[in-house]
Amino acid sequence: MLFNKLGQTRTKFGYWVESQKDINQSKIINASGMSKGTIYRLCNDPKFRPKHSTVVCINKGLAKLKKNVRLEDFLNL
Repeated sequence: MLFNKLGQTRTKFGYWVESQKDINQSKIINASGMSKGTIYRLCNDPKFRPKHSTVVCINKGLAKLKKNVRLEDFLNL
């Protein structure tokens, strides 16, 4: 299990979002159209397994933000 500086659990995707200087969770929420709770769970809950449609929406949102990554790279799907 991965922890950040404050002791919260983080996923690989959560650490990646933290390492980006030009985006944050709010920008991913706006670009993907997903709810705040879904993005929060993706970043903090290692047991969360999103539906395929959720992964597609977030990948499209990351593409809008000009990030050349796929959510599947961070998840064990």
